[in-house]
Amino acid sequence: MIRDDIKAAQIAAMKAGDKDTRNAVSLIQAAIKNRDIEARAPQSRDGKAPDDDDALVVEVLQKMVKQRRESIDMYRKGAREELAVAEETEVAVIERFLPQQMSEADTSAAIEAIKAELGAAGMKDMGRVMATLKARHASELDMSKASGLVKAALA
Repeated sequence: MIRDDIKAAQIAAMKAGDKDTRNAVSLIQAAIKNRDIEARAPQSRDGKAPDDDDALVVEVLQKMVKQRRESIDMYRKGAREELAVAEETEVAVIERFLPQQMSEADTSAAIEAIKAELGAAGMKDMGRVMATLKARHASELDMSKASGLVKAALA
């Protein structure tokens, strides 16, 4: 599980005295804990992780990367290079825990397969194609980039 990898990375960073990695991993763990609290249903207080735990963790990690990339752009526009570098360091640590992303060719092939399976013909079917794509490949895709590819495939 990805949570175990994150915990092991934090221990390794502490032992090695790597402050940057330790701080980034602590931020990751805090974000995951917040997501767990949000997702906790009132009737299920057994403390167990959900069945699709890796999907939940990947979702949190992808959101963190997206936020940091936006921050990097803003810092660069504001001529704050030292802050942009700090954010890039965090992105590098976070991306270590994300699964390998699908290439553009693989993404296009998956979109075409879903398009054929659903019989999607035009832009009116974009929602169905995106929903199926997300259900099958959410952890392997940047959905904002996939959206553009789906739009191109359906146009």
